[in-house]
Amino acid sequence: MRRMPSLKSLQAFEAAARRGSFTAAANELHVTASAISHQIRFLERAVGLGLFHRDTRTIALTDAGETYFQQVSEAFSMIEAATRQIERHGKSDILTVHSVPSFATQWLMPRLSRFSAQHGSIDVRLYASTDPADLSAGLVDVDIRYGSVLPSRGVVTLPLLDEAVIALCSPDYRDRADPPLRDPADLSRHTLIHSEVNVLKWADWARLHGDVALQLDRGPRFDRSFMSISAAADGQGICLESHILVERELQTGRLVHLFGDDGRRLNCHSISMLRAKQNVPKIKAFQTWMASELGQSSAERVLARMNSIHQ
Repeated sequence: MRRMPSLKSLQAFEAAARRGSFTAAANELHVTASAISHQIRFLERAVGLGLFHRDTRTIALTDAGETYFQQVSEAFSMIEAATRQIERHGKSDILTVHSVPSFATQWLMPRLSRFSAQHGSIDVRLYASTDPADLSAGLVDVDIRYGSVLPSRGVVTLPLLDEAVIALCSPDYRDRADPPLRDPADLSRHTLIHSEVNVLKWADWARLHGDVALQLDRGPRFDRSFMSISAAADGQGICLESHILVERELQTGRLVHLFGDDGRRLNCHSISMLRAKQNVPKIKAFQTWMASELGQSSAERVLARMNSIHQ
């Protein structure tokens, strides 16, 4: 339990010391001078020291009172500054989200304005790195991860949507491809772009398509999906990525989906939060919004929409 005098007595003391008069302090705080005197004597009994020298007309701080005044005044200034800051901020909550970089760049950031429009009282702080967040430290509210997540005490981890991992390239690359890109076997003579941290890689994709022969030891390699996607959009080759990470590029026509719906679904991303905080309003609001947005990004809806555009 904190050992503190009453706030009223501290206010009376700070005002009297700053103004140099019980009467001036009383006018500032809208009380009587006797009330100020009473509160200061209460404070002096609480700290066990005299804080003012008094005579019939004037008051002056004792040495102990002067030291105490400087510290109390500084504390009041900090409270005043904090109050002004929160008034200027205009938000009641801050939601801190940590995410793996490619999901943050490719899917989350383009949609965050929609979350802000729906939840104007919540400010979002987004941080991205490949390292998992330490939720128990209290600095992050939710953590979006890629791949397997080790169980952690007090943390609940929920899978996001199933993702279709598909082959993509730029329209220009497809149109000038020699041989033409008609079926998976045609990739054997084309440049493959490798995302080295992906759950499903080109070797896995080749086995799923009848053990087609691919040049797996050639082609540019990246350790982030957003770099592979950018390289494919620039015409450097063919990438293999989750449909949710390339949704924007498909919509704008920077990438095209080869060979139709590949049919393979994987759960690649998940969201983690402290079990004790999963029903905190700002976290619950983000979960609900994520579920709604991911519903719009389901593989069936995205790929069907793209196929109808390109027919």
